[in-house]
Amino acid sequence: MDIDRQRFLKLISRLATITCIAMYVSYIPQIIANFTGNPVSPLQPLVAAINASLWTSYGWLKAKKDWPVIISNVPGIFFGVFTVITVFIH
Repeated sequence: MDIDRQRFLKLISRLATITCIAMYVSYIPQIIANFTGNPVSPLQPLVAAINASLWTSYGWLKAKKDWPVIISNVPGIFFGVFTVITVFIH
C-alpha cells in the first residue's frame, strides 16, 4: 500500500473515531432530560450500548487489535448504559 493511501486511511480512521465518540456524547441531553423528570425511551441507548459492546469486542478480539474501533465504541457502552439507567432512576 502506498504512503498516500496509508495517510488517507489514517485520517479517515481518526475522523470516524471522533464522530463516533461525538455520537455517544450526544446522549448527555437525554441523560439530563431523564434527571429532570422527562425520561426518554430506553430502547435506542440500550441498542447502542449493545452495538458498541459488540464492536468493542470485535476490535479487541482481532489478532491485531483494532484500536480505532475499540476507542470509538467504549464511550458508547458507558453512555448507552448510563442513559438507560437514568431512565429508571429519575
